[in-house]
Amino acid sequence: MPSVNRPYVLAGAEGQALWFLGNLVTVKATGAQTRGRLTVAEFLNPAGFAPPLHRHLEEDEMFYVLSGSARFLCDGQELTAEPGDFVLLPVGLPHTFVVGSEEPLRCLQITTPSGFEDFAAEVGAPAGERRLPDPDPGPFDPAALGHAAARHHIEILGPPPGASGYARP
Repeated sequence: MPSVNRPYVLAGAEGQALWFLGNLVTVKATGAQTRGRLTVAEFLNPAGFAPPLHRHLEEDEMFYVLSGSARFLCDGQELTAEPGDFVLLPVGLPHTFVVGSEEPLRCLQITTPSGFEDFAAEVGAPAGERRLPDPDPGPFDPAALGHAAARHHIEILGPPPGASGYARP
């Protein structure tokens, strides 16, 4: 990644690529480039994906939808977003989302202040290719995710929408 206080351009296939909770995450800007002000990552989420209900204790989280659609659930509100839509999920509010069933969701995720990239790197793994990871039918450890999230000021509050317990997203 480029260093702080220097302009740069990253091509579409550039940036640190991670397989994170069944998604492809490509980090475009980190705290190192933004003096800790924000993180920008491009997400590719599979159709039907939903993360656990959670809240960020230090970060506002924003999404700019590039393709696909998702239903965001935040603090009792339901917000549907399609290409060109922008979603703000303020710090401290419980939220999750469900990707539409027709196609993957491609979006820019912006968090301020920075730090989300460190959580994604701790929980995820370097992507072998720039594509969605193969589905992993193995067991998923919600306690390990919860501990990693807590280290990064994220509180896991419950399972993904529609799940009776934790399952690999």
